[in-house]
Amino acid sequence: MKTQYILIATALTACLAIAKDAQPPAPVAEIAKVETAADTPLVQIAVLLDTSSSMSGLIEQAKTQLWKLVNEFITAKQDGKTPIVQVALYEYGKSSLRAEENWIRQIQPLTRDLDKVSEDLFALTTNGGDEYCGAVIQRATKDLAWDTNPKVYKAIFIAGNEPFNQGPVDSKKSCQNAIAKGIIVNTIHCGGESQGIAEHWNQGALLADGKYLVIDQNQAIVHIEAPQDKEIVKLNEELNKTYVSYGKDAPMAKARQIAQDDNAAAKAESGAQVQRAISKASANYCNTGWDLVDACKEKDFDITKVKEADLPEEMRKMSVEERKTYLEKKIAERAAIQKQVLALNKEREAYVVTQRKESSKTDTLDTAMTKALRSQAEKKGIAWEK
Repeated sequence: MKTQYILIATALTACLAIAKDAQPPAPVAEIAKVETAADTPLVQIAVLLDTSSSMSGLIEQAKTQLWKLVNEFITAKQDGKTPIVQVALYEYGKSSLRAEENWIRQIQPLTRDLDKVSEDLFALTTNGGDEYCGAVIQRATKDLAWDTNPKVYKAIFIAGNEPFNQGPVDSKKSCQNAIAKGIIVNTIHCGGESQGIAEHWNQGALLADGKYLVIDQNQAIVHIEAPQDKEIVKLNEELNKTYVSYGKDAPMAKARQIAQDDNAAAKAESGAQVQRAISKASANYCNTGWDLVDACKEKDFDITKVKEADLPEEMRKMSVEERKTYLEKKIAERAAIQKQVLALNKEREAYVVTQRKESSKTDTLDTAMTKALRSQAEKKGIAWEK
């Protein structure tokens, strides 16, 4: 946690040249160029969800556990740096999708826009169809912008309950092609372990260095309420006040942020509200396209090039120096709130460890994915704080 705060504080100092020796601040645009390191570690995860009629429970689990999955990397380090996480999302096996595309739809490419991923998850519905695992793995392998760096942890997680080898595309070949590009394939069978083996779900994982996992898609997510939860949720409200919208897409993006807060709140019993707030306090929640506080950390950002009409009302009449001062304040406020949230989360995790009890021997989507990604990412040199 101390390291996480140091990183935040360093970014704040570099972005706006706040120095104790009272030297005049350098222009935001000039300093921002040092913010984005070319060697920042990267994690890429594609989630392929069966959205046929029997999978409503799986979709409910996915809606609530996106944030918990991303949060797994908050305390992770590769070469001393915290990795950023990109998530892609596909659905397959729904009869309302296009038959000529094998009942597959790419919902989101690899992206850091977690609010958009959450919005799309909450919009998912299910209906009957044909589930072609080989075809959707092939699509994800070919279509997505997978990084070629061998140090990047790249993984596909495919969940479903129909035979793994059905459909017009050879599932074995799809898995072999994926691992040839350094993409691990983890298979998640929604049902009994022996049934999944009989239907070849384990074979996909074996061929692509992945794990064969079994979940009960209809089981409720177990969330242990901790004393820190209420304060974390309260701090999320304060965090929202530090966002400084700009550009034509800002109204829609800000509305999406609030809507996903509301969606998480509606699933509070699953822990989604707390986990989302924790995500928003981490480096993996990034909104450079519409928030000036995040944007000023981008290498080529220049506040003087932002049109006055694209600024929020309260900044339009400010001078350049006043705008810099205003952003300094917002960045400092956000850093302080994020520090509090992450400190509370560390306390929360310690509490949960002492309270956790085995409520079921069957994994849910979040626990299954966590088990796989941690052991696989460690082989890429990603380590977690003990």
